[in-house]
Amino acid sequence: MKKVVIPIMVMVLTLSVMVSCKEAADKTKEATEEAQQSLEEAGDNLKDAVDAVKDAGENAKEAGEQALDSLKKAGEETLEKAKEMGDELKDAANQTAEDLKKAAEETKEELEH
Repeated sequence: MKKVVIPIMVMVLTLSVMVSCKEAADKTKEATEEAQQSLEEAGDNLKDAVDAVKDAGENAKEAGEQALDSLKKAGEETLEKAKEMGDELKDAANQTAEDLKKAAEETKEELEH
């Protein structure tokens, strides 16, 4: 009977070890698949974040260019208005000089008569 019991016990022990190894292998495979899925999701999330940062950078660039264009336009308009005012002041000064010259000539003529 010993000859039969020992081999049966060895066989049961071997089966037990094989089942445990199979379960461990299955759990390892499952954990690996879950880790792979998590890494893929993390990669997708990272790609989305990079795309969002890229879009934000492009939007900021466009806003900066628009602001620069607006400042340039405002500067050009200010320069043009200043030039117009300068021309108007020059014309007014010339007219005043002509008026004073004319008044001086009229006064001179009146004094001579």
